[in-house]
Amino acid sequence: MRLLSQGHVALLGQIIPSSNFTFLASVDDGNLRALAIYKPRRGERPLWDFPHGTLCLREVAAYLVSRTLGWPLIPPTVLRDGPHGSGALQLYIDADPEANYFTFREEQLPDLLPVALFDTLVNNADRKGGHLLLDQLNRVWAIDNALTFHPEPKLRTVIWDFAGEPIPEEYRTGLHRLQAQLAHGGALRQTLLGLLMKEEIAALEARLKALLESAALPSPDPTCRQVPWPMV
Repeated sequence: MRLLSQGHVALLGQIIPSSNFTFLASVDDGNLRALAIYKPRRGERPLWDFPHGTLCLREVAAYLVSRTLGWPLIPPTVLRDGPHGSGALQLYIDADPEANYFTFREEQLPDLLPVALFDTLVNNADRKGGHLLLDQLNRVWAIDNALTFHPEPKLRTVIWDFAGEPIPEEYRTGLHRLQAQLAHGGALRQTLLGLLMKEEIAALEARLKALLESAALPSPDPTCRQVPWPMV
């Protein structure tokens, strides 16, 4: 995290296609060097249902929530200045470019449950199959977490494999840990107040409470569209 926060950022090229301006970058502090994905705030495409200029903040908030939970795997992500101004800088994951949810679903199904639970919690409106990476160690990483934390129900995901299933105890432990950190005076709450609106944090708490009370993952609502398009 220190490298991402303090290292020198140099752009290597723009990633195309992408909904928003996205760059591959190198980060170097003189001792360590890594590749990263840089998404500047000024390159965000306006959306009708999310406040403009907040997507990079949501990327960082999603990482911080996942870190508190202990799952799923989201690459370390920070908010910082870069060549095109303030934006999200996320560690690059060396992954199979041909792999996505639809190609590795059967082999990696257990690793997808925490992603499905996380997306329900953060109200992910855009969990496409291509937003899941498989690295060289066969670990599943969840990226592109910008369309999250909306106060109104927005869940759209390709991962409905666990609909109605009970939440395993190992993940309930993480949910309780998050609940403690979101309490007034909690360290995570204080950080999120700088990234999200108060009503978005309140909605996050409400979804968390509902998950703990139901003790099960939700099923799709037949009255609305709950898969993203395109699906990959």
